Amino acid sequence: MNSTPSIRIAVAADAEMLAEFARRTFYEAFAQMNSPENMEAYMSQNFTLQKFSAQFADPGATFLIVEIEATPVAFAKLYDGEVPDCVGGFAPVEIERFYVDRQFHGMGVAQTLMQACFDRARHSGHGTVYLGVWENNHRAIAFYRKCGFDVVGSHPFQLGDETQNDLLMERRLQEPAQ
Repeated sequence: MNSTPSIRIAVAADAEMLAEFARRTFYEAFAQMNSPENMEAYMSQNFTLQKFSAQFADPGATFLIVEIEATPVAFAKLYDGEVPDCVGGFAPVEIERFYVDRQFHGMGVAQTLMQACFDRARHSGHGTVYLGVWENNHRAIAFYRKCGFDVVGSHPFQLGDETQNDLLMERRLQEPAQ
């Protein structure tokens, strides 16, 4: 596949595909570092058709899909909801999910998707983006730092019966007009 990636806003009909994609990529990224029971507990609760369908009904949620030759290779979910106190900046929006198919790591797909997230955030009037990332996901943390994110705090993340620590990272896109 040598085609240029295209990006589109997901529609409700994409819910099942995105739930499966999220389940597969989450498992590939974290199964080796977590118990099978905790992985299954988290995935069975968060990566269901019902959960994704409900998220499409939420006006605060926007899903972006990267496709190459009509095949989904990455997606992100932007969520305009409650903002943690440690996140500053003008009109923050969260990158709640950011998943890239493993076979496309290192090929520029993640950078393309991140730029689309920044563009969408700006277009929607947001001046800051933030996200949570597991403190042990060193590859992702390095990528987010490369994209201009800084650690501004942390919060607990429940994976099955284990409480883990997510770093909260923020990138300011713009300041409000004076």
